[in-house]
Amino acid sequence: MKASYTAGPDLHVLPSALPIPGLGDQPVNAFLLRSGQPILVDTGMPVDREGFLDSLWSLIEPADLRWVVVTHDDRDHTGALARILEAAPNAKVLANAISLTRISEEFAIPQDRVVTANPGSRVKVGDRELSFHRPPTFDSPGTLAVFDHSDGTLYSSDSFGTVVEEISQEFTELSEAEFFHGFEVLNRAIAPWTALVDETKFLRPVHELAALRPAKLLSAHGPTVREAAVPRLFEAMARIPSLPAWLPDADLDLEAALDAVEPPAA
Repeated sequence: MKASYTAGPDLHVLPSALPIPGLGDQPVNAFLLRSGQPILVDTGMPVDREGFLDSLWSLIEPADLRWVVVTHDDRDHTGALARILEAAPNAKVLANAISLTRISEEFAIPQDRVVTANPGSRVKVGDRELSFHRPPTFDSPGTLAVFDHSDGTLYSSDSFGTVVEEISQEFTELSEAEFFHGFEVLNRAIAPWTALVDETKFLRPVHELAALRPAKLLSAHGPTVREAAVPRLFEAMARIPSLPAWLPDADLDLEAALDAVEPPAA
């Protein structure tokens, strides 16, 4: 885990990184919104579980957490979920039913602690209204992007992420050439099917999200992108299906990547 930082009023980023040998680091972020009915978006990687929980509970008392939004069921988004639900008795999980079904392969979440959402759903969370969307790129059928209409923040899950040599908090702190090179790699790597899709259909969710005019775009795998730069990411995403499918180099050491994030055997 890395030190938490703020991306807006009462909006905290809980960051980590997944090293990808030969490519750089993939940011791995979760987000805590403390105002109103506090919301946690995603729950980090299993390898970071203890550090993630220490960071989270330094920012909020467990009893105060009300919602855990799970953008999808991948391990880097659900690593501390079970422990959080044990510690936070008032927290409910907000996720797609497909994600919840896949999570149930590992542990059960009581039905009275679950609220389900689909692309097109809207859910009131205290004085906030969240809408749910299918992001342009994804690697799980249960993936949801979440738009907070109260402050214009788009939580885009895996979509719009990047791989960089050194992780930064803000888009403006990175070389644009490096950011967009990693952007093309990551968004094709998580969604190799983009090379096969009908481009017109692919653009529908891109245009849908762009029409929301996000004030901030927060990817689980990228820096904070603020209003002026957000359209650049939509433009880059629109080009993804015109690119060939991304394949790792033959000498890319994927075993080393896995070893870097696997906890030692008991």
